Amino acid sequence: MSPLSDSDLERYSRQLVLPEWSGAAQARLKEASVMVVGAGALGSPVLQYLTGAGVGRVGVVDEDTVELSNLPRQPLHFTPDVGANKAESAAAKLGLMNTETIVEPYPARLGRMNAEAMLMNADVVVDCSDSFTTRYTVNDTCCALGTPLVEGGVLGFEGLVMAIKPGESACYRCAFPVEPEEGTVPSCREAGVLGPVAGIVGSMQALEALKLLTGAVPPLLDKFVQVDARTLEHTIVSTSRRPDCEACARVPAATQSH
Repeated sequence: MSPLSDSDLERYSRQLVLPEWSGAAQARLKEASVMVVGAGALGSPVLQYLTGAGVGRVGVVDEDTVELSNLPRQPLHFTPDVGANKAESAAAKLGLMNTETIVEPYPARLGRMNAEAMLMNADVVVDCSDSFTTRYTVNDTCCALGTPLVEGGVLGFEGLVMAIKPGESACYRCAFPVEPEEGTVPSCREAGVLGPVAGIVGSMQALEALKLLTGAVPPLLDKFVQVDARTLEHTIVSTSRRPDCEACARVPAATQSH
């Protein structure tokens, strides 16, 4: 692993003094590659915290453009960015935040035809999409690749976070086997979402990603967290691998060392 520079030691000093952290953990981050799918309400805090923490390479996948209605809950985008591609807008801010991180924008939609090519070189994937179709595609692709994944979702005052290690823990499809039919779950446009709620959920996703990348603290596996921001209650729901899961049932245990 590459040694930490004097600049690294100063920049990351507050996390390096944590008893759970270490120079080795920081060096692992420096060499790590993360792909973040979505640069919106969840992606904004995820990208900010991963870049700020010192991840060496961050990919940003998003084909959408910034809309005025995005700004209250997507702090990576500013009023002059309206009309710009979200991946490129996010990359511009992140490049200023940490010049040591390589930020690569992918202004494209992730789908079944290109998901493997987009995600195959990542050490961890963080799914911040707002589409169930994309969420299941990302999950299934990460299972096929053996790549650790952090899933997240937010709607209204509620959110969910789930960390996944294919071949070791339950995947998203294990916990939620059937993709909801189109129209049965309201979108953020229909049901609304409050910015700080997305910030809470995105921060938790970034935390689980850092756990997976460094091993400093064990990630929350075989469980998912439900957040009710009305009362600030967190409910941890246990789950387990399903032997008939079409995404991960045949994933070999060897992928645990990814």
